[in-house]
Amino acid sequence: MSETSVRPQNTAAYFVQAAASFAIALGSVTIGIYRLDADAWVRAFLGIAVLYLTTSAFTLAKVVRDREEAGQIVSRVDQARLEKLLAEYDPFRADGLPPKS
Repeated sequence: MSETSVRPQNTAAYFVQAAASFAIALGSVTIGIYRLDADAWVRAFLGIAVLYLTTSAFTLAKVVRDREEAGQIVSRVDQARLEKLLAEYDPFRADGLPPKS
């Protein structure tokens, strides 16, 4: 059987950069909404819209990650089946079929 590939991991620097970018963006929008020259209800509406957009982005990222992981599992199962068939294949057998178990 072949070796399974190692799942790629993000580096700590990449994680810190992504977290810092998210924090700076969210903080900037929050400060911008707070300092906006508008009524309180307009600022409240924009604040709720930013929270909704943020939670939607996290949900979308999770769904994409889950779909990718599910595809990898199916791919590994298919690969294991193929490896089993190839291991059982006997090219010198008359009919070319794997032996019956």
